[in-house]
Amino acid sequence: MNDVEKKCLSALLSILESFYEQMRSGKIPEIEIATRTKFNIEFNENSGVWVYGDRKSLTSAKTVKGALKILKMAYVIGFLKEQLKVNKSSTLRELYYITEGWGYAKFDDQDESDRLIEDLEIISGYQREHFHIRPEEDGATIIGPIRIREETRRGMKEIHCQDDVGEGGYQIPVNVDKLQFVECDAKFVIAIETGGMRDRLVENGFDEKFSAIIVHLKGQPARSTRRLLRRLNTELGLPVVVFTDGDPWSYRIFASVAYGSIKSAHLSEYLATPEAKFLGVTPSDIVRYDLPADKLNDEDIKALNAILFDPRFDTDFWRKEIKLQLELNKKSEQQALAKYGLDYVTDVYLPEKLSEMGII
Repeated sequence: MNDVEKKCLSALLSILESFYEQMRSGKIPEIEIATRTKFNIEFNENSGVWVYGDRKSLTSAKTVKGALKILKMAYVIGFLKEQLKVNKSSTLRELYYITEGWGYAKFDDQDESDRLIEDLEIISGYQREHFHIRPEEDGATIIGPIRIREETRRGMKEIHCQDDVGEGGYQIPVNVDKLQFVECDAKFVIAIETGGMRDRLVENGFDEKFSAIIVHLKGQPARSTRRLLRRLNTELGLPVVVFTDGDPWSYRIFASVAYGSIKSAHLSEYLATPEAKFLGVTPSDIVRYDLPADKLNDEDIKALNAILFDPRFDTDFWRKEIKLQLELNKKSEQQALAKYGLDYVTDVYLPEKLSEMGII
């Protein structure tokens, strides 16, 4: 184990020591964890991101539910300890299945085991990567004028993300902190929700024409993707714009990039890029470009109204756009721009929007 992993293990074991000391003194073991809701996030002026506030939820062995959670936490920490000692790793999915043989400590579903790992991150102050826990393969990619140096099992390898990769681009690794930026000729980064639109930009040579790094978010972006965007912005000074569909679910994708997600607000200073800008598709774009659109369904309307009360979206821009969308009762996709031809998005829409934003 390296020094960080040793400190991580010590932090995990201190949780178990706390339970032991409570029981030894005759107390019923309990533990406090930050409440993970939009009502318990606050803006940190120093870092410019949204983090958890002071609200805590108490888990106590006084109840069967609380006792089971503490039992499962103890089992997971024991598993993580052994995993770190032998320098092995496992996925979130594997961890869930491993618990099949844990009797009462077995998890009911993967969501439950995922949440417990997040709890351990919050309590310990370390990330699941330090626990040697990783997600399933994400598959998100980047393509553009940047040369990186990657640490592999066979040593360091340099890759140019235009010259040395196929049309799909360079696949973002789980731990992007092992990447070194060797050379970069890019002027900005454009993060794109859908694979189809990413392919359109690559096919039309958008990255070459505008010196852009294209990052495929692949829907709700993985931590590694968000961490890479932050590094490109903070270390290389590259502006980051986010291009998604025009619906509430896509706005939340942007929020996870720029503001930090609610369930991982404890990692916002590590993952979020507060300088990221939302490029579109906006409700105003639906009107301005007369885009084909679908009617909002009940879930869309409910989500949009919830966004109005989400502190991360408490800006003039978002209040105006969300209210306009509710008035229009419409949503639209990136691909709707194809109404004007396959090249319209790269020849007209993106240059116009990026010019207005002062990016190009």
